[in-house]
Amino acid sequence: MSRVYITECPRDAMQGIKLFIPTDKKIRYLQALLRVGFDILDFGSFVSPKAVPQMRDTHQVVQALDLTETNTKLLSIVANTRGAEEALGYPQIRFLGYPFSISENFQMRNTNKTIQQSLVVLGEIAQLVNQHERELVVYLSMGFGNPYGDPWSTDLVSTWVDRIASLGIRRILLSDTVGVASPERIIRLFTDLFPKHPHVHLGAHLHAKPTEAMSKISAAFAGGCRNFDGAIRGLGGCPMAKDALTGNVPTEKILSFLAQQKQETTVNMLHFESAFNNSLQLF
Repeated sequence: MSRVYITECPRDAMQGIKLFIPTDKKIRYLQALLRVGFDILDFGSFVSPKAVPQMRDTHQVVQALDLTETNTKLLSIVANTRGAEEALGYPQIRFLGYPFSISENFQMRNTNKTIQQSLVVLGEIAQLVNQHERELVVYLSMGFGNPYGDPWSTDLVSTWVDRIASLGIRRILLSDTVGVASPERIIRLFTDLFPKHPHVHLGAHLHAKPTEAMSKISAAFAGGCRNFDGAIRGLGGCPMAKDALTGNVPTEKILSFLAQQKQETTVNMLHFESAFNNSLQLF
């Protein structure tokens, strides 16, 4: 039996919901998730409230969370140095996540920056994170391909993993941002990357239609991946996906697959069921 790491992503689930979720309800839901035992909780983001109105209360949320009875570490998404500085002002936030796209089109759409401009920002954030003795997680957006016709190959992804790792970053998640990855491509990419990058903590942030989720999870696992992002009920996902059914991979499907494979996680299933029921009231 081997250990698999799970990150729950309520931030990704909530951020696209137009109707603002009251702060106290977010806090109650996040507190329920903290009891589950996930390795990491992607709870919020320090980005422009104009860009992501749903996350405008992240400052209030992080101050209200009780971390005294959990081993789960908090992660927040940042898009620039200002957001990183805000996040680093909270010692309870262990991880900062930065979305870095290898698709020029998507990088411009997502952050209004070119890839090279984004690389400069990434370097600045990496320095800040190191100075504060935290950890940076880079999400390699469009890591499995893109719908824009931008170049993609396993060699290109490997080159970018090399370049990002050269900044001292040891956590890189390949993101199937708009759900275009096939199981064959997922297996091929992870099988190619793991031997080349033994010191990098590689993971999968997959998006999928409900009928595709299990095959993508299985493919990543077959390729050697032992670090998965998910969101309860498959909520959220990229708003730029062409198909509205494309969302995050449901955490319950990840856990079901891992149970079938007799893999160990830190998740308490009773607390997970409680959090799942809590999500039905929130969303």
